[in-house]
Amino acid sequence: MKTLTICAALAALPGAALAQEAVTEMTGIDGTAMGTVAMTQTPNGVLLTLGITNLPEGGHSFHIHETGDCGDDFQAAGGHFDPDGAEHGFQNEAGPHAGDMPNIYADAEMEVNADMFTDRVSMAPDAPNTLFDEDGSAIIIHMEPDTYYADAEAGERIACGVIALEQ
Repeated sequence: MKTLTICAALAALPGAALAQEAVTEMTGIDGTAMGTVAMTQTPNGVLLTLGITNLPEGGHSFHIHETGDCGDDFQAAGGHFDPDGAEHGFQNEAGPHAGDMPNIYADAEMEVNADMFTDRVSMAPDAPNTLFDEDGSAIIIHMEPDTYYADAEAGERIACGVIALEQ
């Protein structure tokens, strides 16, 4: 509930009257509810507000993936969202993918509460880097943290959610 309140408050800011909002319901590989990621289009990019639960304690990769489908043990989400053809990783001169995001860290209560911001994606339907192309987009959380280099291996996909506009 806190997450939705934050988005509603941001939408009320001057210049944000046409803000697009989305709430992604995250689920684990076994169907366990794992919280939400709320997204708000701002004049300068997209603000993500994480309220993740039931996540193993420690660091985890957090990415936006290219397809809005969590089927096939989350493999249907495809690779990282990358409309510009960049390479993976913040530490890669040819990167990052538009869907590369900072790692998240679950506390001892298995929770993550955080805000993130990216100017590499858009929620505007006609933008070249829109998350709402014909096959949509998803958020994936991996078991291991990202190294931020091109050859990073983040481990198994442990949570997924399809990004959907608020109705």
